[in-house]
Amino acid sequence: MTLNGQDKVSETKTSNFSQDQRNRGIARRRTSNTSHKQSQRLTQKLRKRAVSGRKQIDISAFHHLYPFKSNYIHLNDLKYHFLDQGKGDPVVMIHGNPTWSFYFRTLVNGLSNQYRTIVSDHIGCGLSDKPDIKQYDYRLESRVHDLETFLDHLELKEKITLVLHDWGGMIGMAYALRHLQRIGRIIIMNTAAFFPPKEKTLPIRLRLVRNVTPFATLAVQGFNLFAYGALYMAPYKRLKKDVKSGLIAPYNSWKNRIATLKFVQDIPVSEKDPSYSLVKYVDENLYKLSHIPMLICWGQRDFVFDTEYLSEWQLRFPKAEVHAFADAGHYVLEDASDRIIPLVKNFLKKHRL
Repeated sequence: MTLNGQDKVSETKTSNFSQDQRNRGIARRRTSNTSHKQSQRLTQKLRKRAVSGRKQIDISAFHHLYPFKSNYIHLNDLKYHFLDQGKGDPVVMIHGNPTWSFYFRTLVNGLSNQYRTIVSDHIGCGLSDKPDIKQYDYRLESRVHDLETFLDHLELKEKITLVLHDWGGMIGMAYALRHLQRIGRIIIMNTAAFFPPKEKTLPIRLRLVRNVTPFATLAVQGFNLFAYGALYMAPYKRLKKDVKSGLIAPYNSWKNRIATLKFVQDIPVSEKDPSYSLVKYVDENLYKLSHIPMLICWGQRDFVFDTEYLSEWQLRFPKAEVHAFADAGHYVLEDASDRIIPLVKNFLKKHRL
């Protein structure tokens, strides 16, 4: 009797254990489904906010840092914003991602009493229009074409000085190779115009944004993690509140953050990628610019464009004037503008056009 009783108890426990497993499995599936549905609902909710209209950009919190007159031209029915301050030899500054013309404000202030400083906002960035991908493809070729159209519109007669940062390096050097006769001087700041040196790979943060589309869309367009994260990761020093407000202001809604996502997704890593052939062309033809005076100002605390990228620039342009800053990061102008501006002025005077 006792044995039979134990068997019954064991049977009951086994039965209950199996049932518990099934119940937990069902619960997990329900939890998973619920989490997935919640994520979908959140994404849909954020997208609904986006399609309701473009959110206006408020510059009042940092207008004292960015007191410049705004100018616009139309590129294929899209408003293209730019600054045009001062008179003299044109100095054209080209920003990257997720910055905009605000990033160059100290350089504009420092040079515009002697030079014509010109800074545009790429489509999708700053105060330019931010169309969806049906209107604009957000590819490197389009960026270069925009720059060509813009500079043609200005009808510049003098040779220009290019100041290039981040994506501005690839965009600006592609332009320079197509218009060699227009380029007088080049200033490089934490950027690349070649494939990663020594088979370097993308940092994990960029790989996630580039390759994991559902995550990237929600993280970058939904929660603005790319632009917001850059406020803390790109500079080496802590930014003031008004500077942070200025850098992030244009990316204030789902719809207004499209370029910050598309720039990363356009980074070519294989021959199948749309922008690969243009990057390859620039990489293989940079030597054609070796006769042009070059200044390199480099933040050594950059987690993407590290000192290996600086070494690659020096290898390709051994005559370049180089200044490296141990206490500056990717946003080198935010960290070291007080030292960079005098260097830029001296460089421009030394190499008169």
